[in-house]
Amino acid sequence: MKIEKVIPILRIFDEAKTMEFYIGWLGFTIDWQHRYEDNAPLYMQISKDGLVLHLSEHHGDATPGAKIFIECSGVRELQKELNEKKYKYHRPGLVQEPWNAISVTVVDPFMNRIAFNERIES
Repeated sequence: MKIEKVIPILRIFDEAKTMEFYIGWLGFTIDWQHRYEDNAPLYMQISKDGLVLHLSEHHGDATPGAKIFIECSGVRELQKELNEKKYKYHRPGLVQEPWNAISVTVVDPFMNRIAFNERIES
């Protein structure tokens, strides 16, 4: 087996809040959206800087309250950028982690958490 890519699926409930959080505040781009019909749940793919997420209103796809752990660089810059946007519902802090890293965790309107972690050379 060779794994090509892992794409987490996060449960969402409200399209407007989803767009405000993921597109407006976090700066993701919508790659595509799908509905079986006009009044059906939304399923979509978003991406930013190589990170790809699937967001789903379908009740069987995921459970709200998931956490994604992402190893990356630029965590300080991300935290500064997000707080400068003055998002009404969240101002994430920068955390010094005991595993020799710094992190910024954001919580979406559906209680899904995305933890951006950067290893620090000691």
